[in-house]
Amino acid sequence: MKILFVVNNIYCKGNGLDASARRTIKALRDIGQEVRILSCENLEDPNGPQPEYRQKEFYFPIFQPIIKAQGFSYAKWHGPNIEAAVRWADVVHLEEPFFIEHAAMNWAKKLGKPLTATYHLHPENIFYSLGMDGWSFPNNALLRYWARVFLDKCQYVQCPTENVRERLNRFHVKAKCVTLSNGLVPDKCIRPTTPPADYDDENRPLNMIYIGRLSGEKDQPTLLKAMRYSKYAHRIQLHFAGGGPKEKQYKRLSAKLMKEGVLKYEPIFGFYNRDQLRQLAAKADLAVHCAIIEVEGLSIMEAMQQAVVPVIADGRCSGTSQFALNDNCKFPAKDPKTLAARIDYWLDHPKERWELGFKYAESMEQYDIANSAKRLVEMFEAAIRGN
Repeated sequence: MKILFVVNNIYCKGNGLDASARRTIKALRDIGQEVRILSCENLEDPNGPQPEYRQKEFYFPIFQPIIKAQGFSYAKWHGPNIEAAVRWADVVHLEEPFFIEHAAMNWAKKLGKPLTATYHLHPENIFYSLGMDGWSFPNNALLRYWARVFLDKCQYVQCPTENVRERLNRFHVKAKCVTLSNGLVPDKCIRPTTPPADYDDENRPLNMIYIGRLSGEKDQPTLLKAMRYSKYAHRIQLHFAGGGPKEKQYKRLSAKLMKEGVLKYEPIFGFYNRDQLRQLAAKADLAVHCAIIEVEGLSIMEAMQQAVVPVIADGRCSGTSQFALNDNCKFPAKDPKTLAARIDYWLDHPKERWELGFKYAESMEQYDIANSAKRLVEMFEAAIRGN
């Protein structure tokens, strides 16, 4: 089967959408599928991998700095590559609802090629940078536009979480919406099966990680605010793993907590590779995820593979809380007091926390990306058959 992935720039770094697409394509190729990519050329590494069908980057006047700060870029949506790419494919898979996807969709319609899509992005992801994430009218209007112009033209839409599927159903998307995780690369749990000797030592620092871009929608400030309400704040060592446009702001908030004596250990900010993140998660006492806009949340899922107990924000536009195994692992989004109470509960119960961590590691096995790839193939085949 010849599968065409259409995505603006699959080589963007620090962007969860593009990282997920790269992993999915590799998983599909690993099981023998022929996959080609229609995307912007790899500008970050001109000598590195390139898409089979290259497009030039499109520069948006005024908004380009904001777009770049969010780890994103757009491909130009014209040229012979688009027709050639669609003509080659048995099925065309759209990763975003933007201009290049629209061009590919039009060619697919002309050439009679089936269309599928993955829902990776909420409208709120776009409007957050403009301070309009809480405005219901523009967000709902954009999703209605996406539904009618893009998603309704597809036979199937992959919904990474139930939260996404339910939202698309509320907007009466005509395509068949299938709940299917983007999938995790299998990762052996390296946390030892027995706690370290100093696990119950009341003097040791308690390591707490937040893995995610330092951007507004990930809401790291709620974790920092929670430190004012946690009885363990003086023992907590915060690790923020990721980069992004809010780094300087969050460092200032952290410095203020240090100056006021709320925190004893200075929060650590860093950008880590996959193995470093694995090591960090395996040693962590808790992993916190405060994102208010999140389609799935692969970063916290990867941490859970290392048997760390998560505390996850539960919000209208976040599907990540579906992975919580009990209510003490969830808190209402943007609620630092309840987050602090959840943190204190788990730090009060080290034995329960240690045992539950390994249940989380086990629960992540069902999201093996190889299984997701096989189910995607079934979806593509059904689209080709017209089912």
